[in-house]
Amino acid sequence: MIHVFVGPTLPWPDPALTAPGVRVHPPIRHGDLFDAAVHAADTVVIIDGVYHHAPALRHKEILSVMGRGVRVIGAASIGALRAAELAEFGMLGVGSVYVAYARGEIDGDDEVAVGQVPDGAQESLTWPVVTLRHVVQLARSAGLLDEERATGLLAALRAVYYPQRTTAAVRAICCRLGEMEFAEWLAERREHDPHFGDVKRADALTAIRAALDGAVPLVPNVSRASVWQSPYFRRWSNARVRTPVDGFELSTEDRLTYQQVFDPHYRDRWASFLEYRSRHPADGGPGRPLSERLAEATGGALSPHQVFHPVLDLRDEATVTRLLAGESTQDRLQVARCADMIAAYRRSRPGFTVAAVRDGLARRLLRQAWHCPDEELDAEAAARGLVREARAVEAVKRFVPGLMDDRSEPAENRMTMNERREVAQGGR
Repeated sequence: MIHVFVGPTLPWPDPALTAPGVRVHPPIRHGDLFDAAVHAADTVVIIDGVYHHAPALRHKEILSVMGRGVRVIGAASIGALRAAELAEFGMLGVGSVYVAYARGEIDGDDEVAVGQVPDGAQESLTWPVVTLRHVVQLARSAGLLDEERATGLLAALRAVYYPQRTTAAVRAICCRLGEMEFAEWLAERREHDPHFGDVKRADALTAIRAALDGAVPLVPNVSRASVWQSPYFRRWSNARVRTPVDGFELSTEDRLTYQQVFDPHYRDRWASFLEYRSRHPADGGPGRPLSERLAEATGGALSPHQVFHPVLDLRDEATVTRLLAGESTQDRLQVARCADMIAAYRRSRPGFTVAAVRDGLARRLLRQAWHCPDEELDAEAAARGLVREARAVEAVKRFVPGLMDDRSEPAENRMTMNERREVAQGGR
């Protein structure tokens, strides 16, 4: 399968995107390569991506997917930039924009950035710098501009903020600089050929042809996993793991956090998992009894959960099975209900995030679940694999709106009207 992340460089449905075996995706964003639909031996073609209104694709996400045996091509836009940055690791870049990045002739994402219509339609509203640079060079070759005028015109065009670099803005700058001959020349050629000077489009077509021709070598052992499997990467990866259970598609991370907070026996389960991980290290190293490791680290003066904080991989079925061994159907229903409540808040209050939930409400929920005063929350969090109180407070916030507004809960556990208002206004 060839996965093409594109738009607006090639608006849908461009004929190049209808070839058999091609699956078209919107512009790539952070997390998209964790999609289970991207399999080993597939090819990913990265052309367009978001970076302003949503988190951009990280380099380690590309390294990870290549490490799983996926071929990755980059071209035209953010794909060309990422390919130049990751060429030494095996990402393949094609096209003139990639070559310019790789040679250091251009740098920065502002070179390829364009403004798009806000309704999600795959249409560019502005000119990228790489296209303007190319048409200015064509005008020089045609004798319309000398080097000094071309340099000045390009500098003025580049100075316009990318979402404002419309055709009207380009024409206005040409008028201000006395370059209307260039403006008329450009308009005439665009009228005869809407893609005149569009280097990004040409590069995107080249990349798709390369994928269809199978001209992308598989890169074995792209890099040591330690290069990209950092705690940050694991956090991104875990946040994307979802599993269908009981008719719902639930976040595995949410299911685990729910158990860590609300399972009365989770302290024992976490202690058992630490012993298991000590005897079966995730990196494949030699296993040893946890007591031996603890004696080396502290002389046995501290408990294992105070010393060892393994980074979890929630894509690993064995890990998930052990950590969720005590989960019930009712637990999953509560997780689903809390997720629905968060979604409802986001619909009614655009911009709402769970981080906006007041720390005091989250801490109150922890005290009720663990039956302990504030001064013991740190120790209880560590014993349940949440490391410390602060992390537990942030983790439990995703359940506060659903559980503390649950009519089936005792009255003293529910949010007051003022507390519900505080949660709902968190996105303002």
